Amino acid sequence: MLTLSSVSKAFAGRTLFSDVSLQVNRADRIGLVGPNGAGKSTLFSLILREASPDEGKVIVEKNATLGFLPQESAPAGDETVLELACAISPELAQAQRTIKRHELAGTHEEEEYHDALGTFSELGGWQLEPKAKRILHGLAFREADFDREARTMSGGWIMRAHLARLLVMEPDLLLLDEPTNHLDLESLYWFQEYLESYPGAILMISHDREFLNALVDSIVEIAHQKLNRYRGNWDKYVVEKVQREEVQLAAYKNQQKEIASLQEFADRFRAKASKASQAQSKLKQIDRMEKIEAPLSQEKTVHMRFPQPPRSGIRAIALKDIDFSYGDLTVYRGMNFEAERGQRTVLVGPNGAGKSTLLKILAGVLTPARGTHEPGHNVKVGYFAQHRMEGLNPRHTVLEAVQDMPNPVGEQQARTVLGSFLFRGDDVFKPVGVLSGGEKTRLALVKLLLDPPNLLLMDEPTTHLDIGSIDALIGALQQYEGTLIFISHDVHFIRAMARTVLHISAGKLTPYAGDYQYYLDKSKATSERAALTAGDKLTNAQPASALAAARVGVGGNAPTPRKSKEQKRAEADERQARSRVKKEHEAKVASLEMQIAALETRQQQITAELEKPETYEAGGAAMNLNRESISVSASLERLTAEWEALSAQAPPE
Repeated sequence: MLTLSSVSKAFAGRTLFSDVSLQVNRADRIGLVGPNGAGKSTLFSLILREASPDEGKVIVEKNATLGFLPQESAPAGDETVLELACAISPELAQAQRTIKRHELAGTHEEEEYHDALGTFSELGGWQLEPKAKRILHGLAFREADFDREARTMSGGWIMRAHLARLLVMEPDLLLLDEPTNHLDLESLYWFQEYLESYPGAILMISHDREFLNALVDSIVEIAHQKLNRYRGNWDKYVVEKVQREEVQLAAYKNQQKEIASLQEFADRFRAKASKASQAQSKLKQIDRMEKIEAPLSQEKTVHMRFPQPPRSGIRAIALKDIDFSYGDLTVYRGMNFEAERGQRTVLVGPNGAGKSTLLKILAGVLTPARGTHEPGHNVKVGYFAQHRMEGLNPRHTVLEAVQDMPNPVGEQQARTVLGSFLFRGDDVFKPVGVLSGGEKTRLALVKLLLDPPNLLLMDEPTTHLDIGSIDALIGALQQYEGTLIFISHDVHFIRAMARTVLHISAGKLTPYAGDYQYYLDKSKATSERAALTAGDKLTNAQPASALAAARVGVGGNAPTPRKSKEQKRAEADERQARSRVKKEHEAKVASLEMQIAALETRQQQITAELEKPETYEAGGAAMNLNRESISVSASLERLTAEWEALSAQAPPE
């Protein structure tokens, strides 16, 4: 359906692709990965014919339809959310606008109106509307939003409306550029399930590895001007990439030894008449070899390390009897919340439940109508906003932005920290307004690092960061000794960081004293109990005659039979057997937990060793550590799966 053949492309004097090829078939699910700036969005531009390759061809099968969701800033006009979701073609969109114009003017008799109705009907407009409504509901739009003008909504909601339009359209090839950036967790899970049964091909740029693991059947990595394709999801790609590099390194070393041996023979005997022809033959043999390249070093990644903030009191912050509303919309009434020093809490819940509002109240950005906001002793609050530009002056340069602080640092220190975040050389003189989403995120993190808080509030910190930068942020935050409260739709990040979960829904806060998996297990169990309770209510609501028919004995009461000694003994044996099975189950779970903890500790030790420069000075040490890391990761995956399966099997009571 889509073929890139020997494509090369340079941008601003830098080669992004050199003689690359790619084939996308109708059933493919492909994740496009690579560091920020590698050329992922440029590749999309080539496919969409918004840019032309310097060499090579981009061929799209005749009559194949493409649908594209940009990373941000999709347009919106006067159309409503529902009209935007149904506008799957220019002809249908024009018919929609004409119908709306005549209905507002009351000119239902004009020929243009009837022509537009005919066009709308022929293009299946009436059938599209129910489908669009279902998809909009899945993306967390309310019924009341359908008739709102899309342009009156925030950029994130406009992006969701455009995503709904693409899903209604169902193009043969869906091109998605960071599609999960504007989704909350619940909408993300709905979207993920929807794509699992999507009828067309999907080519997506994503830094959400759990999303990639759930959906893709191959990974295309952009690295060093090449496209490298790996079969399988993200986890398989990571393992296979290491294996490929090890094989390539071994082959490269063997070939270099052979070349050195041939060259030594040629150098030694080329001046000797009897051996000159043999020496020349050896040189020709070297020339004829298809040279194996050494594995290229990893792309530059961000190295983040938070300076440790001053220690706060045991209670980091408390909110008491908080009332907060946006106009007539009440978000919280009588809400109470407290966080202790060192706590790491993720806020989860449906979109619009008040997660970002709670963070802003904690940060002091929003003032409640009633209640008290009580920071703890020696608490310094740092707020990492969802919309990075809110705290950045677009006219400032990068260097000016990090020096525009209450306690500004010197230029040398600022440039040192900026350099660790990949703002190097003249990059520090770029205007903030021209930075990419990832660069803005990194800049906002620099500003935070240069004035570290001990209560850190983060709203979607991983948005626009590539996977390497997300891992670096996780590493930094795992060393951070302050209090962390955050919102994220990146499940990998949540699993890595959260130690407690706070579910927010309809102004109600429900804490879970465990990590994200604990929250999922407990909330699932709660849902199942609710379903059983509902079933019991239905059972109890049977007609009186049916209940009466089930009764036996005098006065409608069933007689209670007396148990024999054999029955009592059998019941006692059964209880003992259940107790024995329960203890064995608990012992297995505990054993797995100990093994997993030991492996996680070893994985951290390996990671720490691989971060040391001296590891790479000892011959083979890094390779051995990488191999052990792969083995440990595989064991962790296997044992975790066993633990999850065993934990899901409730032992007999």
